[in-house]
Amino acid sequence: MVVTSLTEMQKNRYSRHLALPELGMAGQLRLMNGKVLVIGAGGLGSPVCLYLTAAGVGTIGLVECDRVDHSNLQRQVLYSSEDVGKLKADVAQRRLEALNPDVNIVKYSGRMTLENAMAWISPYDVVINGADNFPTRYLVNDACVLLKKIYVDGAVFRFEGLNTVFAPHLTEWRGKPIQTGCYRCLFPEPPPAEMVPSCAVGGVMGTMCGIVGSVQANETIKILAGIGTPLFGRLQSTNALDMEIRTLKLRRDKECPACGDHPTITELIDYEAFCLQVKKPEARSLE
Repeated sequence: MVVTSLTEMQKNRYSRHLALPELGMAGQLRLMNGKVLVIGAGGLGSPVCLYLTAAGVGTIGLVECDRVDHSNLQRQVLYSSEDVGKLKADVAQRRLEALNPDVNIVKYSGRMTLENAMAWISPYDVVINGADNFPTRYLVNDACVLLKKIYVDGAVFRFEGLNTVFAPHLTEWRGKPIQTGCYRCLFPEPPPAEMVPSCAVGGVMGTMCGIVGSVQANETIKILAGIGTPLFGRLQSTNALDMEIRTLKLRRDKECPACGDHPTITELIDYEAFCLQVKKPEARSLE
């Protein structure tokens, strides 16, 4: 059902949004009619889900299959000590529904796979990546390219965070020309596993997850509301130790197998096998 007006209670709830001329009633209604799929409810997914729910995004799909562990609580702010051992999807749904009953939380209690990715992503306007493994990242990227969905990406490693927005199917935003590649334009191949150790091995600054996840939520709100300039064609890099923030240009690779001029990826592939066939780390199109 399309939301066309706000109740008095909703006007009070979203009054700080309504007071922003750039967003206002029209923007808030766009948020309440928006549909966002969040991949993972961990370090990044936690702040993403909390802020999007608080903002009143109409439908939030949540893909998560893990259970809460004590080691999660240092950064995954959706959960508390009493949740240890419980399914994250169940806990997240209850907390988010309690935070804002306006929002419809759609729970996907499983892993995103080759078999379900297209069906799960298809109903949504924006897809947010909070996954911590490369097969899922490439799977979600390729599905978004094929389905022409906007893909809001974020990543955290130790004290560093990355944010960008991929939408190679878009040529303009609010009347201005844009160009953005996809995840494969930035990383044609995944780096060897030894170069990117897991959080358990390499560690991660908990607050960095909050910073990157909040940027992902912010970009998604801008996209749904049709305001501002999202990180199209730009890669934002943040270092928590010195709080240096750099923004690099990210160009679309015309030879990209997913979003290039002559794409060779016209359907989803075996991403586990793809990520095992690593030659050497490579990144492109940054300046």
